Amino acid sequence: MSDLIEDVENTVAVAPDGVSEVGAARTGGRRRPLRIALALLASLGVTAVAVAAATGAFGGSDTEGTESGAASGPAKTATVQRTDLTRSDTLDGTLGYGDSTPVQAAGQGVLTWLPSAGDTVKRGQPVYRLNEQAVPLLYGATPLYRTLDVDAEGRDVEVLEKNLAALGYTGFTVDDTYTEGTADAVRDWQKDLGRAETGTVGAGDAVVAPGARRVAEVQGTLGGQAGGAVLTWTGTVRTVTVELEVKDEDLVSGDDTKAKVKLPDGRTVEAEVTEVGTAVTAAATASTGGQSSDPTLPVTLTVDDQQKLGRYQAAPVDVDFEAETRKNVLAVPVEALVALREGGYAVERVTATGSEYLAVDTGLFAGGMVEISGAGVTEGLKVGVPE
Repeated sequence: MSDLIEDVENTVAVAPDGVSEVGAARTGGRRRPLRIALALLASLGVTAVAVAAATGAFGGSDTEGTESGAASGPAKTATVQRTDLTRSDTLDGTLGYGDSTPVQAAGQGVLTWLPSAGDTVKRGQPVYRLNEQAVPLLYGATPLYRTLDVDAEGRDVEVLEKNLAALGYTGFTVDDTYTEGTADAVRDWQKDLGRAETGTVGAGDAVVAPGARRVAEVQGTLGGQAGGAVLTWTGTVRTVTVELEVKDEDLVSGDDTKAKVKLPDGRTVEAEVTEVGTAVTAAATASTGGQSSDPTLPVTLTVDDQQKLGRYQAAPVDVDFEAETRKNVLAVPVEALVALREGGYAVERVTATGSEYLAVDTGLFAGGMVEISGAGVTEGLKVGVPE
């Protein structure tokens, strides 16, 4: 985190000269800024901040910025709020349709029709045509790996019958047994496809996939011989993938983990973690100095309202995970913190008659606010904020 802290700086005031302990009244003179990286710490939610000052950071005249040492109030004020604070961790993500998988053409013949990249193929629709015979898509998890005929049993039979029923064919019971009723339904299906009405189904007569597919790339050649991959395809739902370091696994360990996805145009959409993969360690490369990188977890998030993703098909995105939440706490802007000479922090309590410093304990930093607690710290308290 130290390398990130160097990139961002903000100002925390140091108690002015003449104030060496909390509870002391404010004397003349403006706060002198002590430069530390609090803005980034606030966004990351770091709860312990190390403060270092250059030599002489606390030096200077008590009357600097005033006339003849006359007392002066803070440049601005803020009010102690009771609120909920949430620290988010932002990670790089990728919007797209997920990994593509190849579709192998089974059987022999000439490819007489192919879809186009970007097309969506649904249940019962042709994936490609071989010798003018449509090879349709069926939904399921078990591919057709053998010839199915009467008395065949197995999960592939059940996949076939479920799809026939979903396509409106009747006269059979959906189970794992191929009956005469199944064969009759298959003949009706084959007739509608323009295929020979055999009542049997071969291994290459249909392609099985988990659901509707989107064509990513067409690899076969129209008029060419079948063999090898005809095309690659993906799911039809755009998802966001993140490579999460294993040490940050707690970000996605809860049920129904939500996140905010920031699109390239600045809009933000809600997403939900739907899959967390197995930890993978990237191989050593020249760019990593020959060292293997830390293991990561592939995380998939789904956006329910796909329309909110607009026309983006693939794009880099930022993903904000809620790392920690503190509810009903007292908080002030980070800039209201004052670094005390004896160590720790205070806030400058401002009243109608003057001001004094109250020691505070800091908690969660988030969104430019910091959780504080301590004697005299109450909701609605007015505190000073430096310029």
